[in-house]
Amino acid sequence: MRQKPGTKQSHGEKVVKDIRRATRKQYSAEEKIRIVLDGLKGEDSIAELCRREGIAQSLYYSWSKEFLEAGKKRLAGDTARAATSTEVKDLRREARDLKEVVAEQALELRLLKKSMIGDGGDDE
Repeated sequence: MRQKPGTKQSHGEKVVKDIRRATRKQYSAEEKIRIVLDGLKGEDSIAELCRREGIAQSLYYSWSKEFLEAGKKRLAGDTARAATSTEVKDLRREARDLKEVVAEQALELRLLKKSMIGDGGDDE
């Protein structure tokens, strides 16, 4: 299936490659941590662990490096982190709700001011 440089890929090979790319398993952060911790335990070899999990050893080692670097930064006091997509969605929803409350209160305040001006000027 591998092609030499300069040769054209057939339509069938392109379709297969696209399907493999689309059906590639996406691992959550928790799954990555579990796999790296299993490797650090040393109960099984890294090759056996990767075979069992269906990942390449290079992928395991890159996850392991990221995991250890993140731990090092955390222990060094660098606590800044990127927000997860669910956190961002929750914050956006909360901001929208707060904006609605502010808009409602501003409208009520404007109506109260108009009623006070209307009442105060028509005493005669």
